[in-house]
Amino acid sequence: MTTPPPALLIAGHGTRDEAGAEAFRDFVRALGLRRPDLPVAGGFIELSPPPLGDAVAELVQRGVRRFAAVPLMLVSAGHAKGDIPAALAREKERHPGISYTYGRPLGPHPALLRVLDRRLEEALEGTAEDRSDVTVLLVGRGSTDPDANAEVFKAARLLWEGRGYAGVETAFVSLAAPDVPSGLQRCARLGARRIVVLPYFLFTGVLPDRVRQQTQDWAAAHPEVEVRSADVVGPEPELLDLVLERYEEAVKGDLRMNCDSCVYRIALPGFEDKVGLPQQPHFHPDDDGHHHGHHHHGGHAHSHAH
Repeated sequence: MTTPPPALLIAGHGTRDEAGAEAFRDFVRALGLRRPDLPVAGGFIELSPPPLGDAVAELVQRGVRRFAAVPLMLVSAGHAKGDIPAALAREKERHPGISYTYGRPLGPHPALLRVLDRRLEEALEGTAEDRSDVTVLLVGRGSTDPDANAEVFKAARLLWEGRGYAGVETAFVSLAAPDVPSGLQRCARLGARRIVVLPYFLFTGVLPDRVRQQTQDWAAAHPEVEVRSADVVGPEPELLDLVLERYEEAVKGDLRMNCDSCVYRIALPGFEDKVGLPQQPHFHPDDDGHHHGHHHHGGHAHSHAH
């Protein structure tokens, strides 16, 4: 008899917005339909039902003893780093005999960047084709964790690379600077005449609504700048696939470094020629093993004077 695969447990932030909470619950149901061979359940850390503990209890009642937990979060902040591991440790005490592996947050995966780009296209629909005069303001949740805020800047940079926008700036809706009005002001000071505010959020909720409202308020006070609001990521097929990819990583123990956005693995826009290029060691000219005038590194010749 083959051992059944570990169940999939989805851990969400939680929101006071009922539509946002229902979007999460719908997404968990969609994952279950995508993988009927897997028991799938999902719960929240705070603010909305069901709590994560109820989702674990549901799986245990279905006979599950092993599961992989995936945080349905874009960045690794306090929830992903502390709250969820603590909650899982508590559940292990409540349900002796269960075991789990913990996956990593979604991060600025190329599949998600494609969805973000689509949201920008939708926001710009009916306007000039040229992206070179469009500045994007990517707005993250905001955190007291500098590493989490830095992840949003990384997403902004990856969204800019190879897509032809005038620039992609970053702001936060809570807990971190710059806030949305300051971010818009920065875009304007940099000469932006067309701005699209892009919420870096998976589902609707109180904070994405706040981003949209603050954007509208700033735009009303600055009629000389064209400002548009894009939609959240939403339950796109790419998001379903990415969560299942994080599940497979957690099950196999293949929690890699930042290979999601490595130009040698992934065909990023404008860098497609780098995929699969052989990587050679970069010899230092003072190294005893360095006896050649030039060598290849990453497919490019480097010359050194001796």
